[in-house]
Amino acid sequence: MCGLLGLLTSDGTSDDTVARVDSAMHCLRHRGPDEHGTWHDDDLVFGFNRLSIIDIEHSHQPLRWGPADNPTRYALTFNGEIYNYLELREELARDHGAEFATEGDSESIVAAFHHWGSDAVSRLRGMFAFAIWDTEKRELFIARDPFGIKPLFLASGSAGTAFGSEKKSLLELADVIGIDTDLDPRAIEHYTVLQYVPEPESLHADIRRLESGSYAWVRPGEEPRITRYFTPKFPVRPFSPGSEQVRYREIAEALEDSVAKHMRADVTVGSFLSGGIDSTAIAALAMRHNPKLITFTTGFEREGYSEVDVAAESAAAIGARHIVKVVSPAEFAAAIPEIIWYLDDPVADPALVPLWFVAKEARKHVKVVLSGEGADELFGGYTIYREPLSLKPFEYLPAPLRRAAGKLSERIPEGTRGKSLLNRGSMTLEERYYGNARSFNDAQLRAVLRDFRPEWTHRDVTAPIYAQSAGWDPVARMQHLDLFTWLRGDILVKADKMTMANSLELRVPFLDTEVFEVASRVPLEQKITKSTTKYALRQALEGIVPAHVLHRAKLGFPVPLRHWLAGTELFDWAHQQIADSQTDHIFDKAAVASMLNEHRAGTSDHSRRLWTVLCFMVWHGIFVEKRIVPQIQEPVYPVHV
Repeated sequence: MCGLLGLLTSDGTSDDTVARVDSAMHCLRHRGPDEHGTWHDDDLVFGFNRLSIIDIEHSHQPLRWGPADNPTRYALTFNGEIYNYLELREELARDHGAEFATEGDSESIVAAFHHWGSDAVSRLRGMFAFAIWDTEKRELFIARDPFGIKPLFLASGSAGTAFGSEKKSLLELADVIGIDTDLDPRAIEHYTVLQYVPEPESLHADIRRLESGSYAWVRPGEEPRITRYFTPKFPVRPFSPGSEQVRYREIAEALEDSVAKHMRADVTVGSFLSGGIDSTAIAALAMRHNPKLITFTTGFEREGYSEVDVAAESAAAIGARHIVKVVSPAEFAAAIPEIIWYLDDPVADPALVPLWFVAKEARKHVKVVLSGEGADELFGGYTIYREPLSLKPFEYLPAPLRRAAGKLSERIPEGTRGKSLLNRGSMTLEERYYGNARSFNDAQLRAVLRDFRPEWTHRDVTAPIYAQSAGWDPVARMQHLDLFTWLRGDILVKADKMTMANSLELRVPFLDTEVFEVASRVPLEQKITKSTTKYALRQALEGIVPAHVLHRAKLGFPVPLRHWLAGTELFDWAHQQIADSQTDHIFDKAAVASMLNEHRAGTSDHSRRLWTVLCFMVWHGIFVEKRIVPQIQEPVYPVHV
């Protein structure tokens, strides 16, 4: 695990370039407090901060490896974990005579790349963002894992190409790279609509993200050449008679194998536990490898907004030691600037605040945690995935009648039962489903965003993704869209950023290519029914997950934001943020203040929209105005937790 930063120059490195990269690495100190350094040659500078997990004593970075005739040909810097590294090392040694000087997973990446080229990335089971410099060919290869668990930002300018685990480190090098720090109005609108900035965008126009499941080749003085190597598909392969139990065993075995490999570490591994089926399944399987497993959960003091009791019951049922962190409104508000600094770009998901607190608590006890992200996208777990069942009658209506139903819904008063059903039933899937989150509709956004552009709404993001799934069943299309939007834009960003902010490694066993291979073959009727979601997964987990959890409805992670923004907890804070923010050129601040007052009066629930704007204002205050200066603590942790 590593916070990495690199610069491939157009006209050669210098002592000043190396010093600037070394200085910018301070922005990544939380990602690797165990080891720090830089390495360079005539064209390239690598910087790294290492969080040592596997082969603590020997797998230093950048790692040098090569064949017998040139044993230092390659230099690698690597963020992540390769869970099948033992199997890869055995295969490479047996079939290619590869030799290894360490016991870690890093060498397996470089050796695989040497023998298999870019095809090596498809052989890696794990989470990763890495860069390999070939000193013979003078060519850089960078890659990111299939689902986008680990981040990687890119920026190319007149002086070269920079890449890093965090955008803030590239901003530190903007003048060195030769890029502008102007904001991207299209990305701002996408963020305001979706609550996150969709890949490959960032809020800075000259800094992009290497997309999930992609790699790139870069030569000095040239632009990166990007290739997608992983495209998730959900093929239609219906069960044959009597094969359901076989499929359930396949799911259980794939998940058990994934958890076993995700437990590989030279340090203590714990697990997040919300009390839901996904995290409980991971924790229960992890207990088979570590009977002393510690689980962690978080909640709030407000009744109805905590899963603490449910999680404690689940922990007791599987026999895990359990630790709880309760977050107060005052702690919540005080942590916001620091959290947004860690995020790089704002993510307006309030659940990331308690996640930051539980990660902070977990880091006192362990260095690695498992979590259940990805199960909903792979196995059909979101309640919204059942919507095609309720809207199926509309499919039999001719298009003119569906449009008429939509016009009728516009004349029905807000809050009237059936209005939403008519409205959504009048739209196609591509029109109505945008990736599990939308803060503003077009009319609402036009009222607050000064440079609103209707062509930059959610369909600008989703249309190319939907084009890839034409002909699939509607649930598979929604899952596919979520993998490219909600999962990698919100879920995995907050998971990575909030845990790494606390020098804690998070591992997600559901997001394993072997688990996906099994999940992708589950037919529609085994994903959702009229009464439940994730049907096949629930069947597969019989006997693994306690009965009181197995068939519980999905709870999500409720945050009492609606109450706090209307009450004493956050209203004054929000009012002050609006007043102080220098974003008048982006937002109509009077309209935003009116939304806050309406919310307090109870005439409308604007909590999600307000939170989206407030997070941006805090971000703008930190990264653009420099008015807000979060107090970022230096990480001080024992190496062998």
